[in-house]
Amino acid sequence: MAETRESGLPKGFRSAEQGWPELHRIPHPPHRVPLLGDVLGADRRRPLQDSMRYARELGPIFRRRAFGKEFVFVWGAPLAADIADEARFAKHVGLGIANLRPIAGDGLFTAYNDEPNWQLAHDVLAPGFSREAMETYHGMMLAVAGRLTDHWDRETAAGRTVDAPGDMTRLTLETIARTGFGHDFGSFERDRPHPFVSAMVGTLTYAQRLNSVPGPLAPLLLRTAARRNAADMACLNRTVDGLVADRSRSGGGDGDLLDRMLETAHPETGERLSAENVRKQVITFLVAGHETTSGALSFALYYLARHPEIAARARAEVDRVWGGTAQPGYEQVAKLRYVRRVLDETLRLWPTAPAFAREARDDTVLAGEHPMRRGAWALVLTPMLHREPEVWGEDAERFDPDRFDAKAVRARPPHTFKPFGTGARACIGRQFALHEATLVLGLLLRRYDLGIDPGYRLAVTERLTLMPDGLRLRLDRRRAPACTPAVPVTVPDGADGPAGCPVHRTDE
Repeated sequence: MAETRESGLPKGFRSAEQGWPELHRIPHPPHRVPLLGDVLGADRRRPLQDSMRYARELGPIFRRRAFGKEFVFVWGAPLAADIADEARFAKHVGLGIANLRPIAGDGLFTAYNDEPNWQLAHDVLAPGFSREAMETYHGMMLAVAGRLTDHWDRETAAGRTVDAPGDMTRLTLETIARTGFGHDFGSFERDRPHPFVSAMVGTLTYAQRLNSVPGPLAPLLLRTAARRNAADMACLNRTVDGLVADRSRSGGGDGDLLDRMLETAHPETGERLSAENVRKQVITFLVAGHETTSGALSFALYYLARHPEIAARARAEVDRVWGGTAQPGYEQVAKLRYVRRVLDETLRLWPTAPAFAREARDDTVLAGEHPMRRGAWALVLTPMLHREPEVWGEDAERFDPDRFDAKAVRARPPHTFKPFGTGARACIGRQFALHEATLVLGLLLRRYDLGIDPGYRLAVTERLTLMPDGLRLRLDRRRAPACTPAVPVTVPDGADGPAGCPVHRTDE
């Protein structure tokens, strides 16, 4: 097994018996059989939800074995808090993430800790998520949201329900493409998903299938799937290469993420990202930057439709804070505190990136109880951490945004809410995602009453990220809120504000 140059830690999969000296103390499912391990009765299509089922049965730390590979899972709050200690633990590029390296390479999400391009890209791109940068993205987010509402208005007028997950995927892909790379995929003008989206779903699905197939048998069992995956990766690469070529021919953009990747040198070393790494970073942002946010928005819309009293309270806040403002400003989004609680509570129950792996930097003892050798790792089951009864109460399965009012947040122990991972390798774009999602929920609540088929039962699709399956919403268009007479309504040049409202034009 190869070792990394700097850390000395082995790359690739390391079964738990290699790093946990007292593995026998950690419970595992009953009826384990030789060779197969714990795969009898396992749900290969829903491995995360399968692990959640075992977590409820086996407790805050447990293990599962499949085809000779042993995995340790943790979710108890004390264990998760300890494993978040950056001095003793670091990100582990686990099996699921490593399966994405053929397409994402040493991009920010899939890089090993010792690969220099991670720190280089992080330092170069972090200013792209500063407050100043976020304010420049806000107008583009509004423009893409307008394309969504135009589409939903047409569907509503025709008496049709809307495909919430599909449309949220279109929205978030267009948002990251426009704000980060100055590109328009034309998602709302297509009858079918853009080929990039189809290829992305294909690569994520294939990566997950690799997790459930014995390594030596994968070339045989997944021969057809592997050919399809190769075609999907080629599609992703072609799309990104064309996007970068267009930017190079145009001579530069408006200082967005792609400009930073192509033109910015590290402030201390003067290094620049290589052309190959730029491709990997663009793919990383296009995939991770829209797939997780679309899932979060879709789950939030499900809960708002299922709980009309919560939707009414959130809508009242939007009407009160935004009034008749046609285009809410950047600062007005942060004032939607209850809408943000709705989003946080959604991410608590269904964090769309539902697990993260951590490895020991040196020999240590997890939570003073479980010895771990250097390089040993565990997978933190975030949805179960977010359902820990001792932290969230016996009603932890209930959707309640007030769990995130300021007093409740202060009362909870640290490291108990981790929808974006933890530590230095936590999601670099989390503030971008939260601003986008809060803005979109506010716009949709203000414009529509959300309805759902009473017979619909939430089903969750897994493709490394999570998404509601088959969720369609019934929309009723609301009347525009009245303006606050003393407050001018902000509208673009050439547009009309609500009748009787003073107007402040964006060009003034």
